[in-house]
Amino acid sequence: MKINTDIFGATDAGLEISRFCLVNSHGNEVYLMNWGATLLDVIVPDAKGNRDNVNVSFTNLQPYLDEHPYLGATVGRFCNRIGNASFEIGGKKYSLTQNHGDHHLHGGNKGLTYQRWDSEPYQENGTVGVRFTITSPDGEEGYPGNVSVTADYNWNDQNELAIVYSATTDAATHINLTNHSYWNLAGALSGTALHHVAEICADQILKTDKDCIPTGELTDIEGTAWDFATPTALGARIDQVSANSGYDDCYVVRGEAGQLRQAARVVDPQSGRVLEIETTQPGMQLYTANFLPGDGRSNGVGGHEAFCLETQRYPNTPNVDSFPSTLLKPGEVYKETTIHRFSVER
Repeated sequence: MKINTDIFGATDAGLEISRFCLVNSHGNEVYLMNWGATLLDVIVPDAKGNRDNVNVSFTNLQPYLDEHPYLGATVGRFCNRIGNASFEIGGKKYSLTQNHGDHHLHGGNKGLTYQRWDSEPYQENGTVGVRFTITSPDGEEGYPGNVSVTADYNWNDQNELAIVYSATTDAATHINLTNHSYWNLAGALSGTALHHVAEICADQILKTDKDCIPTGELTDIEGTAWDFATPTALGARIDQVSANSGYDDCYVVRGEAGQLRQAARVVDPQSGRVLEIETTQPGMQLYTANFLPGDGRSNGVGGHEAFCLETQRYPNTPNVDSFPSTLLKPGEVYKETTIHRFSVER
């Protein structure tokens, strides 16, 4: 196992951005960079042993500096949506950046995605990895508290990519971190992903309003177009999901939040590649890349040509008392783990 490091480019302000290549003993590779603590290429074999990148990514830094669909990025302070871009803590109202109509999306205009993180590569306990760290100052995008965030990525010989997010704060605030990778197990640039067969370990999704803001209610999905309890092609019933031109829904992952458990299994019948996801998070957003533009902003990848499975706490939780809390207080530690395991069916 080894780690290779090079310079991926520089920001407009002249900050050098480092790229890291994690290589396991089988020669399978994971690329990362410290702009946005971003996952770049994930190069793994198919059933015939042919390696290809299965994560939609750009070949150079510049598109990541410009506005893009969060390709592979760490998203926060609060991923997904917060209704009316505001919440209250202790009776005090905090107004966040409105960057999704009247609402707040993925941490605001800059959030944690469009910043350089500190980075420390390491090799330990049979893994190679990189720890990225950043401090989000009090008031950034409207959030209270100085928050220290760590995004720890590690890769092992079982082709398991673990992502561990942790955070502490000096004032009560809300935290919800995720990785926003777009997967296509046939190869990142291979066209439609709707033939992928998905199994999602969930019996409910969050009910949302017309702006995709969770209302606090849960919807049972057995027998509906949202039901992936048994393996089903992503495109099999997508014509029944019209509101967002496809899936963009938060699933309630079965089992106890805080415990590492299976959340999803996806198979590409063409290549034989398999992606299994385990997480400690309570929820997972399935997004079928409905609005990828198919131009330079997404490296030519268009709608339904990839899928996201973003493990997370529930969106709009700061405004819904019945959801598992996202409030982080001084002296507490936010910590969530997600594992992506790559294999093949033969």
